[in-house]
Amino acid sequence: MTAVRVAGVGLTHFGTHPDRTGRDLFAEASQRALADAGVERRAIEGLNYGNFMGELAEHQGHQGPLMAEAAGIDAPATRYESACASSGVALREAVKDVRNGESDVLLVGGAERMNNLGTAGTTEALAIAADDLYEVRAGMTFPAAYALMARSYFEQYGGSREDLAEIAVKNHANALDNEHAQFQREISVEEALDSPMVAEPLGLFDACPITDGASAVVLVSDEYAEKNDLDAPVAITGTGQGGDKMALQDREFLARTPAAERAAEEAYADAGIEATDVAAAEVHDCFTIAEVLALEALGFYAPGEGIGAAARGETTRDGDLPINLSGGLKAKGHPVGATGTSQVAEMTRLLRGDHPNSDAVDGDVGVAHNAGGTVASATVHVLEVVS
Repeated sequence: MTAVRVAGVGLTHFGTHPDRTGRDLFAEASQRALADAGVERRAIEGLNYGNFMGELAEHQGHQGPLMAEAAGIDAPATRYESACASSGVALREAVKDVRNGESDVLLVGGAERMNNLGTAGTTEALAIAADDLYEVRAGMTFPAAYALMARSYFEQYGGSREDLAEIAVKNHANALDNEHAQFQREISVEEALDSPMVAEPLGLFDACPITDGASAVVLVSDEYAEKNDLDAPVAITGTGQGGDKMALQDREFLARTPAAERAAEEAYADAGIEATDVAAAEVHDCFTIAEVLALEALGFYAPGEGIGAAARGETTRDGDLPINLSGGLKAKGHPVGATGTSQVAEMTRLLRGDHPNSDAVDGDVGVAHNAGGTVASATVHVLEVVS
């Protein structure tokens, strides 16, 4: 089977960009990825592009060819939509295409423009990733949905708001030196606990921000990298995807995420690794409780044991398994369609050694975990240093 290497990565600053369009943001990210890869635009055979709310935020559908034009490439382009896992799914499909020999060079990425809708408008737009008939019309928002998941977790396994605050503090600390991060400032546990309540037990600092931004990666086959003398030491060696029922009330579990569990199992088997082989992970912490659920779904902790990991120092920068060294969605930001490939871009830099937090990674294997909605969809990718 053909190996799939990450030849280059590109990111915009994540934050508020009131004067920039989605196509402008993606043009910047893709240009950076191509320059990082040392690959010319004419070599790109296709674009897989992730975007969730373009019709609502920019009144723009059919974004695949639009973003190919923005990237300056003349190749087939397809938009992928799977809520917050949109570019994670786009990446998985690209990995499969390179593996099976259909393509040698692909551009994969995503972008989202959100702040122009305002807080209320963005909250309403994001809610369409839930079940409209049985959740949204009843008043469900994603802070409320994750609050239900957090309360279920606390009731079943224990835990406290202090445990969640430790996660927020950790991820803000990790973002301090990340030039792409939306929030580059430290917070304290006390500050997190004193922040306004959003949906009990989740406060303001338990939630990721509204973010504009874009990300891109260039994938190449092993043969193409060797033939063109590309410096691409990181490969995607495992990929997995899982799904679950859309509405929370239809699920067997609220305090577990079976979609991510299945994605992880598939990705680990694909790569021939186990959870204990992983040196660092970028996980989908749209809310602090989501990081806990991800740690357990990825097999790093048994159910009920992930809640205190940050407080114990196990997942901090100096811990045995550093999680979200980029700052995560919590502090780096969450431009929904861009997040999946952003995580892979950050993990690639961490493993290559050119990320400001690379020295915290003691090993050659990393994982990127990307979730959609209340984890009704999920992708997991294993990245390894192979040369």
